[in-house]
Amino acid sequence: MDAVDQKLLDFRSMNLSLDDKYLLDEGDAYMTGIQALVRLALSQHRRDRQADLNTAGFVAGYRGSPLGNFDTSLWQAGKHLSSHEVVFRPAVNEDLAATAVWGSQQAGLAGQGKFDGVVGWWYGKGPGADRSGDALRHANLAGTSRHGGVVALYGDDHSCKSSSIPHQSEHVMIGTGIPIFYPTSVQEILDFGAHAVAMSRAAGIWTSMKLVSEIVETSSSVDVSLARVSPDLAHDLVLPAGGLNIRWPDQALEQEARLYQYKLPRALVYARANGFNQTVWSGPDSRIGIVASGKGYLDTIEALRILGVSQSVAREIGLQVYRVGMIWPLEPHGIREFAKGLRELIVVEEKRPVLESQIKDELYGLPDSLRPVVVGKSAQGKGEWSTTTE
Repeated sequence: MDAVDQKLLDFRSMNLSLDDKYLLDEGDAYMTGIQALVRLALSQHRRDRQADLNTAGFVAGYRGSPLGNFDTSLWQAGKHLSSHEVVFRPAVNEDLAATAVWGSQQAGLAGQGKFDGVVGWWYGKGPGADRSGDALRHANLAGTSRHGGVVALYGDDHSCKSSSIPHQSEHVMIGTGIPIFYPTSVQEILDFGAHAVAMSRAAGIWTSMKLVSEIVETSSSVDVSLARVSPDLAHDLVLPAGGLNIRWPDQALEQEARLYQYKLPRALVYARANGFNQTVWSGPDSRIGIVASGKGYLDTIEALRILGVSQSVAREIGLQVYRVGMIWPLEPHGIREFAKGLRELIVVEEKRPVLESQIKDELYGLPDSLRPVVVGKSAQGKGEWSTTTE
């Protein structure tokens, strides 16, 4: 038997299945970004079961590129959804879906729930997020249950490839006070999705994940081990009376105060403790820094590669790179540490600025010697706006 035959025999003996992408709890599996989103609801149920929690899942939304095939994938995985206590209800529109997901967090308020908690998953594309601001705002102010949590999955079509208008939904989420994760790969969809649920529970807040076609429509082999994500929740924080999670009755002004004084600060502490934002290229005496996230980060690394700038070359020329995984709210300590010693900080992002304005706010009060010139959508950091959108 030659080496090729032996490899083929070894492959056949592995007893692989197309359902591995949904059912394996360790090792690697091959899947698309859309299938990774389906897996999130299933793996969260199994992760909770390991923690002795009896939870269910609820998925509702309205299809649209780049999440146009999400509902199809959910239907195809119907038997797995059923066995994992996950209910999928596509909605007439995104508003009704958000309202229904909001209701999933109220299941235990009257002591009538069948489960310890329900994990909610809302999905929609940019224009749907625009029109759902009222439902998203009310739901986020009300909050999430202790063993539930909600993640809003929104698809953005920056180049208007299959939409009536180009769209960018970060400002909708910012306006409603919902933290935003921006993955760069199928692996990070799985990793950030698990963290988004944990953050949602710990802070009593909705979380969200920005998804673009260049990432969610790709496929790769990923590590599906449940133990890969182990949230750091050891935060010694002062909490308001009654904690952070949903309750009834609850007065609107108290909801607002709790969101901005306690919930979002707790989300920032969680982000720092779990290392969502990282310096990926660094070196001694760096003078120029680049900050990017999501697709913009991938484009930046590819552009540097084309220019012949590898990580080792970057160290030699004094260039360092910071990758942001949670783009709002921006964790302040990490960006300040990254900016130390830099003369210039370049922000690479798509469409309207999100990171640039936050970085300027965080660095504004620092002494001149610690505050680099920030260059992004504005020319040379002087407030003169570029005429391009990218």
